[in-house]
Amino acid sequence: MDTLIKNLILTPFNILYKFSPELDLKLLFWLKQGYPLNLKAPLTYNEKLQWIKLYDRNPLMPVCCDKYWVRDYVKEQGCGEILNDLLWEGFDPEDIPIDALPEKFVIKATHGSTWNLICKNKDLLDKKAIVKKCNRWLKTKFLACYGEWFYGVKKPRIIVEDFIESQDDEQLRDYKVFCFGGRPRLIKVDLDRFTDHKSVLYDCGWNKVEGIGMGFPISERSVERPACLDELLEYASRLSAPFRHARVDFYIVGKRIFFGEITFTSGAGFDRFSSYDFDHRMGNWMKL
Repeated sequence: MDTLIKNLILTPFNILYKFSPELDLKLLFWLKQGYPLNLKAPLTYNEKLQWIKLYDRNPLMPVCCDKYWVRDYVKEQGCGEILNDLLWEGFDPEDIPIDALPEKFVIKATHGSTWNLICKNKDLLDKKAIVKKCNRWLKTKFLACYGEWFYGVKKPRIIVEDFIESQDDEQLRDYKVFCFGGRPRLIKVDLDRFTDHKSVLYDCGWNKVEGIGMGFPISERSVERPACLDELLEYASRLSAPFRHARVDFYIVGKRIFFGEITFTSGAGFDRFSSYDFDHRMGNWMKL
């Protein structure tokens, strides 16, 4: 669902969050997860993500949640080689140099996780429509009532990145590495994100975690162990080290790793697990 429409639907919760963030998150959690949120003694992974939203004020979080500023953080951690090429950045979408860009590229707003426009043929673009859409993005706060305070602290801007081309006929797979205290513990691979979005879980030895889903339906497919798995886990460890918990996302093309993003509250802590026990098990990995 479009973030703008979602914000409209969630208007009462956006208002409530201004007056009582804790009550707002408790109500949303109960509606989405089906059990009460215990903030005094959180046990599950999703409960602890709500605690992070309310009480963790690590100053690096707003930096790493901004798609432009996170690039500096990645470089500072000695991982600059995995950054995708930045083609343009700025605050006024009118200034996007469409004519000077390659045929394929991606336009993103820097203060959310859903504001992306993928261009595979710029001759088909309507620049006026793009400018209008980007301006709407820049004026919109990212799902305020979800309590992810770290989005939009840095002044939002628009960036244009190179299009990452898959080496096969399939869509790019998204490798999401869940890290706790700088230690990778779980890898979620998202498949067919724009057609039939499903996911599959692996441990860090690339053993499939059978029968467990998180947010999206479970894929029956198996994903080949990446040749660069050890390097992927090392990058995830270095980038997540300053945080209690971080999900570090990557793309892999051949043997090359591309950085995607860093997320501190996966699914805003509202993604349902197919197993409460596994949600609890992941909660044990997180030390508050």
